[in-house]
Amino acid sequence: MAAILCCQPATVVRAEQHWAFQPLSDPAPPDVHDSAWPRVDVDRFLLAKVEEQSLHPVGDADRYTWLRRVSFDLTGLPPTVEEIHAFEADQSPQAYDQVVDRLLDSRAFGERWARHWLDLVGYADQVGTSNDVFAQHAWRYRDYVIDAYHDDKPFDRFIREQIAGDLLPHDSLEQRAANLVATGFLVLGDIEIVEADKAKLHVNIIDQQVSKVGKAFLGMTLDCARCHDHKFDPVSQHDYYAMAGFFHSTSSVFKTDRGVWSDVNLHDLPETEAQQAARAERERTHADRVAGLKQEHEQAEQRQAALDMQLENKDLAKDVRDELTKERDEQASRVKQLKHEIEHAQFFAPTVPKVHGVRDVENPSDMKITIRGNPRALGDEVPRGFLSVVADQRPEIKQGHSGRRELADWIASQDHPLTARVAVNRVWQKLFGEGLVRTVDYFGVPGESPSHPELLDYLATQFKRNGWSQKRLIRSLVLSRTYGLDNTHDERAHAVDPDNRWLWRANRVRLDAEALRDAMIFVSGKLKPPTGGPAIALEFPENVGNINSGNVNPPSFSLKKWRPGQEFERTIYLPVIRSGAQPGPATLRNVFDFPQPSQFTGQRATTAVPTQALFLMNSPVVKEHAAALAARMQEEAADDSQRLQVLWLTLLNRPITGPEESESTSFLTAAGDGAWTELCHALLASNEFLMRM
Repeated sequence: MAAILCCQPATVVRAEQHWAFQPLSDPAPPDVHDSAWPRVDVDRFLLAKVEEQSLHPVGDADRYTWLRRVSFDLTGLPPTVEEIHAFEADQSPQAYDQVVDRLLDSRAFGERWARHWLDLVGYADQVGTSNDVFAQHAWRYRDYVIDAYHDDKPFDRFIREQIAGDLLPHDSLEQRAANLVATGFLVLGDIEIVEADKAKLHVNIIDQQVSKVGKAFLGMTLDCARCHDHKFDPVSQHDYYAMAGFFHSTSSVFKTDRGVWSDVNLHDLPETEAQQAARAERERTHADRVAGLKQEHEQAEQRQAALDMQLENKDLAKDVRDELTKERDEQASRVKQLKHEIEHAQFFAPTVPKVHGVRDVENPSDMKITIRGNPRALGDEVPRGFLSVVADQRPEIKQGHSGRRELADWIASQDHPLTARVAVNRVWQKLFGEGLVRTVDYFGVPGESPSHPELLDYLATQFKRNGWSQKRLIRSLVLSRTYGLDNTHDERAHAVDPDNRWLWRANRVRLDAEALRDAMIFVSGKLKPPTGGPAIALEFPENVGNINSGNVNPPSFSLKKWRPGQEFERTIYLPVIRSGAQPGPATLRNVFDFPQPSQFTGQRATTAVPTQALFLMNSPVVKEHAAALAARMQEEAADDSQRLQVLWLTLLNRPITGPEESESTSFLTAAGDGAWTELCHALLASNEFLMRM
């Protein structure tokens, strides 16, 4: 969007007066005619807009629809049959609240909402896109984000840790470790580490960091001002380099001793005494293993040499020579294999845990303007500072510091007009299908204005008052009456508001790639408990190349071998690759709009193309899930009638209807062997399973 917007003609409206740059208001919920309809204050803002159009919301969704909706939105997984029955049985006024609290407390909530944030970060388990270089420790940042959502880390703290975690004080070793891990936000993007011109690499990394901070936290395209003043927004080139100065004074990569290559900085993580003791035990076990491999390697070399000597005898009979040659070749192959295993074991020897992150440079300084982005064509030096449209002060930066902590404090301050608005709008979009501001990544002048500006400010103000708690915000929204509306069509309302901007009904939303894949595994009964840890199985030597220190290229990965059971892990724990299609168990991502991980994506595209239907019909993996689901149904109930009841609750999360049961029974009778697998496959590929209604 940034590239397109910057090429449009300038607006004649004073950009400084744009709504997004104005201080937050604190509006009171409006009066409405139907005062009995709202359940919470959010409903009053929404109903007031609907009533202005002389409309009224449609009816409430039934309990089955609501439970499926909130389960997918909060955890990315459907409700279980047991959870459906428990919700059916609970007719108390607290039934909905208890469901929401259970979902928010689950680990699955952190896994689901972390993926939304990782889209914004451009996260991958790969450094850059060249030569398949693995980001060995990237998974720690992924797990940090999961923990942050699971633990409901205050969003202002979340901001500070990711921009300046290495500079923050800490109360414990665990907090210090989390602070360091969080700064992976700034370096786990598409950094082109093969760039030979290190000055160019430096300014390009700075540009990426400015862009990421601007989009993720401020909803602004700051990178538009790298070479010239922003064409619409009140962001001057001077503003860009004032912000860039913080990252100019930050070290993100270093040049390796392998040709022109660079690599992302590493931090050693602090360890508790228990962690140190556990590592020492791993080191002892590892040393014994390496010693055993070396001994075996020496024996294999000796045997190979002995066989070579025997083969020098020209008087050997042919059958003897053939047998010795075969053994010699086997020993030669084993010598080569053991050599690689030893190199691999030594390369991945247990060590102090490490993480990708940033640190201040030795002599922090302000940045000079790079004319047309050329690091060797320099203009004026610009003092480090903030965007002048929302801050007219220059931060006081301690001598010898980059100022990233001051930058983080400014972005996370109570007075910043953008940060809370952008954050609550992102949450709204994930729950309602569209943001109050539909351009969720861009709050600039050409972006869309909010459909409900007073509601946006109300939510942002409440968000800060409630300690920047994302769980409290989400809880308040999913317990609103508006969230619980049905998605039925109303001709009169559609004629007035065809895009449903006033939310007179619920929006139907297709499951994204992760929710679809995870749900298929979940309903088949195969989903593994969460494990965390590295996504790429680097422990297998066949998955690693170029680890010899004499190689000019950096260590690289392949995905020739997967861990047993890895195909049944939640999608967030699978490798994310930039240099090609998503591999192996994550193939479904390639078909269902997984964003390019080289970009920063706040809202995914949603397409409907034939390849998606073809994938669901023909994919061997989907067929395997169908077979596993069919086998599970055989164990769940004693006869087909009961199995059909369970199947519909398991898959579509509602009771089967009479016509559906009749048609399914007829199909099972007529189809014979494999009928249950075919029925399960048809339902897995159905629109109803694909949709969050």
